[in-house]
Amino acid sequence: MYDGSVQTFERLSRPDTAEIVTVLGDKIVIQKQEQPDKPEPFLCLPGGRIEHGENALAGAKRELLEETGLASDDWVLIGERRLASKIEWVDYVYVARHCKKIAEQSLDAGERIELIELSFDEFLDTVDRDELRMEPTLRTDLVRAKYDEGSREKMRKLLFG
Repeated sequence: MYDGSVQTFERLSRPDTAEIVTVLGDKIVIQKQEQPDKPEPFLCLPGGRIEHGENALAGAKRELLEETGLASDDWVLIGERRLASKIEWVDYVYVARHCKKIAEQSLDAGERIELIELSFDEFLDTVDRDELRMEPTLRTDLVRAKYDEGSREKMRKLLFG
């Protein structure tokens, strides 16, 4: 505290997560996902929970492989976001470029995931229509890229190398 005393405030803790903008050739892979606790399917980026003792990149690579069967040797961390002040939780946002199919999906019992490949323009349109669940800062950057040519070229370079 400002007077030097110590006070503990209530705070929740949850495992950190990773979201991955996944580039396969000239396409971006998103997911149509169903989960038992959600009433409707939803669109999202591949990703999920980072396991205890796992570093963020290792967790992102594992989640990408499990959910898509894809792997990459070209990863870029584009954000580390704390999404709620009362929750100890970091959401890591990565780009996985030059992905290759190396396995079949290995889904959890509570997941049904259909992969959808979108062109860069289709991806930006989907984000702009607010149809894709994602980290808010990334959403803002992608919507800006749709409408501003300079931002668009920077985003294209970030995603495709």
